Amino acid sequence: MSVELLNIQGLQELAQQGPVVMVNLMRFNARSADGDGSGWDAYLRYSALTVPMIKARGGTLLWTGDAKAVALGSPDGNTWDYMALVYYPSVAAFLDMMTSADYEDRCDPHRRNGCADHVIICTKEAYSKFKVGQ
Repeated sequence: MSVELLNIQGLQELAQQGPVVMVNLMRFNARSADGDGSGWDAYLRYSALTVPMIKARGGTLLWTGDAKAVALGSPDGNTWDYMALVYYPSVAAFLDMMTSADYEDRCDPHRRNGCADHVIICTKEAYSKFKVGQ
């Protein structure tokens, strides 16, 4: 669950024009892998470092929330602790951040320490009431 798992080829095959929203699904470790607090604590350290990097690339954190229960479908393997929607002006902006040395060296260690699992799904808008960058 590290940057090595980044689907660069799949993302590069997407149209590079236009904004995307990354749907983040996270499951936290009870304890941070480095022993410094809980998995949630490590994730908060990660967020404090990452949000400015997102903003520097024209993105923004749209929404976060606790994942409460699977409402439709099998709960097996689909239990998550937290969800975040993150806007980027392009796939290229997301890739630029995720592949930067600053992200790998400073941010990703906290994410790995905090998260037992983290899935990011790249989405292109079909309909939205969110109005970002307009």
